[in-house]
Parts: sequence; structure tokens; C-alpha cells
Amino acid sequence: MPYQVTIQPSGHQFTVGDDETVLDAALREGFALPYGCRNGACGACKGTVLSGTLDYGTHAPTALKEEEKAQGRALFCRARPLSDLVIEAKEIGAAKDIVVKTLPCRVEKLEKRADDVMVVKIKLPANERLQFLAGQYIDFQLKGGRARSYSLANPPHDDALLELHIRHVPGGLFSDQVFSNLKERDILRLKGPLGSFFIREDSDKPMIFIAGGTGFAPIKSMLEHAFAEHTDRELILYWGVRSLKDLYMPELPQRWLAERPNFSFIPVLSDPKPQDQWQGRTGYVHEAVLADFSDLSGYQVYASGAPAMVDCAREAFTRTRGLPEDEFFADAFVYAADAEPAPAA
Repeated sequence: MPYQVTIQPSGHQFTVGDDETVLDAALREGFALPYGCRNGACGACKGTVLSGTLDYGTHAPTALKEEEKAQGRALFCRARPLSDLVIEAKEIGAAKDIVVKTLPCRVEKLEKRADDVMVVKIKLPANERLQFLAGQYIDFQLKGGRARSYSLANPPHDDALLELHIRHVPGGLFSDQVFSNLKERDILRLKGPLGSFFIREDSDKPMIFIAGGTGFAPIKSMLEHAFAEHTDRELILYWGVRSLKDLYMPELPQRWLAERPNFSFIPVLSDPKPQDQWQGRTGYVHEAVLADFSDLSGYQVYASGAPAMVDCAREAFTRTRGLPEDEFFADAFVYAADAEPAPAA
């Protein structure tokens, strides 16, 4: 049976139908609650249940811990009401007027930037544009009703072509196709924009960006948007990869360094090769941030990459460095059963 959900503090109300999650129903009714992966892995949709009961649904234990459930927390992308609910969630005003579209698109350019990274640029029909926020992602609609998600790497103001950074996952339903037989001028179908990973522009706090591998894609979009907006906020990028060859766009942050006095760049290699002759930072990328900052209480953090990196960063920054939980924003690149990535934007 349908149940009514009331969002606090806004007082907005909507009805959740049978077989709907709280998030699905909220989005259907036009209320922009935060979300990312929509499969219980990233924690971006986490909120508080003030009254009522629900089915928590399946989710990653790291995304919602048992003690958090005891405190009334829930993942709204998985939760299904068992009664009327009153929830506390921050609605995202910036996303409210953005229309999610399903559109055909044409592969315009393929550029292999590393052994396992392809930059794919796609073009929409001449009469279409995709309005999006820097950091959001799209779904490619595949046969059999399946979808694969990739973050947009271009900034919103530079939208003649949509740019995606696709990492090859052997056996992956879509990435195998990208690296074997996808050609320029091929036609694909996309849905977007999706996700709540974007810069909160109602703040003047300095921002730390943490990218793991191709998690650089949405961070690139965010930074180029910030540059275009002439922000005077401090912008600090940590990009963590395995070895030097995995920094697949090394020239770009170096150019930003030369042009932007409020920008800093710290590459971090977890497994540098002898031939790299690497003299820079090594180890896990979030640990580099911990080494550089004893107090993060006055910062915002935007992290994009593997769930383990995102989880470790969130836990360490909020527990040991004073980062407010609501100033940590994440896009965790989770994986479907057939080994394809689905960003939580």
C-alpha cells in the first residue's frame, strides 16, 4: 500500500507507491534528495528517520552501519516504507530545475590516454543540450534494460561535446565494447544528468578534491567549472593512482597550476614502478591529506573513486580531523555483478 513521506525541515510531502524506494518516489515527485550510486554502496543518500518504520533493504555494511540504524539513519535509495514516515534530509535546490532526459548520442572521438583508460567524447542531436551540474553523471542505456554509468568530465559551460573517462574492466559489459569495437560515429543512448555530486556554491570554504584513478573525471568537471566562475576559494587536488602511467592527463593539472594561483596539485602514487623514478608522494591518497592537514573543520571535501578510498577518507576525516559530516561529498565508483562501474556520483 502507498505511504506518505514528509521531508523536514522543508515540510514537503510525497507518496511512496508499492515497490518504490523513498528516493525513487521523491525524485518522481520532483524533490531533489541527495543520491549517488542508488544501490546502497556509497552513502550519499543517507538521512534520518524521525518517525515511522521501514525496510532498510540490502546495502553495503560500510555505507550504513548498525549503530547508525540505531540512531535512526537510513539509506533512502534502498529504504522502503512500512508506514507513513517523517524524514530529515537536505534537499538540493541547485538540482531542482534540471530535466533528466533520455537522448540518442553519437560517438565523436575516441582517445586512448592509458592502457586501460579511454576518453570518449559524444555529441547530442543538433537541437539538444544536456543541462547538468559539474560532477554529475549519465547512464548509457544498453540492451536488455541494463545501464552503465559514467561521470561527465567536461564542465557545463563547455557542452558541445560530452566527455567521459572510461576505464577498461576485463569482462565488463560496456567497457569491453569501448576498447574492442566502439567506433567514431556509432550511436548510443544516454539518460541524464544524474547524481548529487557537485560543488555546493553557497559556501566560501576552501575545497579539497580527492580523485582515485578515473575518479578524476567529475573532479575535472568541477575544477573547470570553478575556474570559469572565477572562484577565489582555495582549490586543492589530490590525485591518487597506482603508477606514473596512470596519471592519464598529467599536463592538465600542471597547466592549472601555472594559470591559477588559488589551485594546488598533489599527485600520489600507491605503487610507483622503478622506471617512474618517482620523487613525489607515495601511499594511499587519503593518507596524504591526513599528513598535510591536522584540522579539516573549515574545509569541504569532494572525493571520487573506489568505494574503499571514499569510505576510508570519510571515516578518517570526520573522526580524526574534525571535518563536519555534511561537508564530505562523494562519488563512489561501485561495480555491478559483471564488473562494470556505476558511479555514485
